[in-house]
Amino acid sequence: MLPALEAAELPADAIEVGRIADAWGIKGWFKVLPHSAQPEALFSSKRWFLQAPGASASTAFRLAIREAKEHSDCIVATSADVPDRNAAEALRGARVFVPRSSFPTAGDDEYYWVDLIGLSVVNREGVVLGTVRELLATGPQTTLVLAAEEEGKAIERMVPFVSAFVDKVDLPGRLITVDWQPDY
Repeated sequence: MLPALEAAELPADAIEVGRIADAWGIKGWFKVLPHSAQPEALFSSKRWFLQAPGASASTAFRLAIREAKEHSDCIVATSADVPDRNAAEALRGARVFVPRSSFPTAGDDEYYWVDLIGLSVVNREGVVLGTVRELLATGPQTTLVLAAEEEGKAIERMVPFVSAFVDKVDLPGRLITVDWQPDY
């Protein structure tokens, strides 16, 4: 699908950050629908990796980004490897990956969602509440969606990811401590 681009292997720390929606204009710009409301990773990385829809995990292409900027509800970007609208249209549907190592450094008490997924969650009493399966943006706050098992049955718990309930996030220890009870 993307024959003019250089084939490349996805970096070991590659994170999917968006999808190319369509061409934008006539000079090779293209629209990217980011997976995050704050897509800093798309702006901070000057090399993206693309996978065509339905391609195997080992099939990827490197794309050197000249410029990326916000436009309405999406990101628009350009690359020297995408000279015109026809080339940009050929990218439609491609998944966009960025190496995790090129993400901007998170500030104090800020975390990338991708870093929280898979962490164990325990309450102040040491009761295991589950493992972070995903995060949901629920308007004014983010919610941790936990996968757990009780009495042999899979259950789901939701814990607001706000300072009133989250005591500590230990990324190296892969643990989040919360003020939350199993029966909430």
